Amino acid sequence: MNRSDSQSSTHFDDAGQAHMVDVTGKLVTARIATASSRICMNSLAAEAIRAGTSRKGDVLGIARIAAIGAAKATATLIPLCHAIPIEGVEVDFQWLAPVDAASTSQESLLCSVTVRTTAKTGVEMEALTAASVAALTVYDMLKSVDRTMVIVATRLESKSGGKSGTFSRA
Repeated sequence: MNRSDSQSSTHFDDAGQAHMVDVTGKLVTARIATASSRICMNSLAAEAIRAGTSRKGDVLGIARIAAIGAAKATATLIPLCHAIPIEGVEVDFQWLAPVDAASTSQESLLCSVTVRTTAKTGVEMEALTAASVAALTVYDMLKSVDRTMVIVATRLESKSGGKSGTFSRA
């Protein structure tokens, strides 16, 4: 890796070696990030969620707890991610129209997670990790009903705070 490449990514030093970004000089500011992950499933799996009849229990309740735990554990999963104080996590689930309009047998569940902190670095990775783990938990709890489930998109929806300012996908 040459010097110009290392300047475009803050996770590499001038010699091209990976390192954790030094945030010592950054200001503590309020930071918020929202991410989502979408999981598509058949109507039997969706009905098990809606009716609360999954053999493993409350699918969305367990996925919510998993998302909160994932947000708090992100720094142990992502090697160069800072351990930051998580001050709030909100998890929401919403049924959406099928990804494929021609498919009447597919249901689509959006798992949205908003993470808040006051820190020197943002919470985008925590929100993305939490949304991913929420969708993976839904899959785990319903795989006996539908092994064809697909997690189709995990993405940052918005973030605010810090030097880079505000981003919103909408």
